[in-house]
Amino acid sequence: MNDLRLGVIGLGIRSDLVGLAHRPGSGARLVACCDRDPVQLRQARDRFAPGVLAVSNHRDLLRADLDGVFVLTPDHTHEAIGLDFLRAGVPVFLDKPLAITTAGCDRLLATARESGTPLYVGHNMRHMPVVTAIRQVIAEGHIGAVKAIWCRHFVGHGGDFYFRDWHADRRNTTGLLLQKGAHDIDVIHWLAGGYSRRVNAMGGLTVYGTIGSRRERTGERMTDWLAPDANWPPLSLRDLNPVVDVEDLSMMQMQLDNGVFASYQQCHFTPDYWRNYTVIGTEGRLENFGDAEGAVVKVWNRRSDYRVDADITVPVHTPPGTHGGADPVLIEEFLRFLTDGGTTVTSPVAAREAVAAGYAATVSLRNGGQVVEVPPADRATAAYFDGVQAGPRTSRPRTGGPTIRS
Repeated sequence: MNDLRLGVIGLGIRSDLVGLAHRPGSGARLVACCDRDPVQLRQARDRFAPGVLAVSNHRDLLRADLDGVFVLTPDHTHEAIGLDFLRAGVPVFLDKPLAITTAGCDRLLATARESGTPLYVGHNMRHMPVVTAIRQVIAEGHIGAVKAIWCRHFVGHGGDFYFRDWHADRRNTTGLLLQKGAHDIDVIHWLAGGYSRRVNAMGGLTVYGTIGSRRERTGERMTDWLAPDANWPPLSLRDLNPVVDVEDLSMMQMQLDNGVFASYQQCHFTPDYWRNYTVIGTEGRLENFGDAEGAVVKVWNRRSDYRVDADITVPVHTPPGTHGGADPVLIEEFLRFLTDGGTTVTSPVAAREAVAAGYAATVSLRNGGQVVEVPPADRATAAYFDGVQAGPRTSRPRTGGPTIRS
């Protein structure tokens, strides 16, 4: 079988995904790339192959013979680039978030439907071992019917990751409650089996807004300035993006269409970096401690006072690969989707719903915490994707997860 011919737009830090897909002679190879940085383009030929087509304008790739294209560019460019390739009939891997507005997501979904072009969104957390373990516990009935989900996201390297480049400017992201939160909002929806219909939020730029040290970083990548063991405490951070107007602290509440209530808290100046999910059902409660190798999911389903020991403890094994081994699985699913089509664990409609909830919550946050209604996706469009790609929202998780024993 001939290799799939792949292209990539954006050779930044997430271009590692393309490295996972590039396997000449074994099913897929990168044949074209696009980036505005000439240094990145030169390095791409060393990374992949001397004959790789290297261009600075993504429209030049529209004339290339591609079986699929990765769009790994800054968030505010996802919509325009994605629309160009969907209209041209080139299958698209679009990194999350799908877009930075609800309307932008709807335009992408509508175009994918109208053109019949496959669209895949890189929500890799659906493949993270800690998330699949939590979902397995729920599916096996250990906490009964889900009624509430809480997520606390401690973004310990938030200053380095999000306040020194384009992420800090709301014109590029809408806000970090959407940009960073889209991952966890999608997971909350997936675990709950529903989508947010009413939200409100509060938060602000409470720490990084007081730092006056700013400078441009044209031609730099995050790896050029990332210093995990430095830049602490947060107020010692220097050389922030010239524009910093996104929130570094946010708290969101959600009411889902199936009656589940949820909350999401995000802080970008904690000393530790991990996610903590609590899921409460009609017969018990679960909570993860850690989200990488060594993490566990604990379940309490007998009445008692406070106790450290849980009734069930599920160890979480993390296989090799970035994002807890999720990225290699994500790429395998995308390549299989290009070749065979069919059901995928990720979902374009769910990706849209995560953005819609995050967008509405950001509107609420910036308007005094008022309740904001989240518009649902167009029914016909949602039905189209359910028919050609996404399985039911409430389907059981993939096989191969941990077997839960008390």
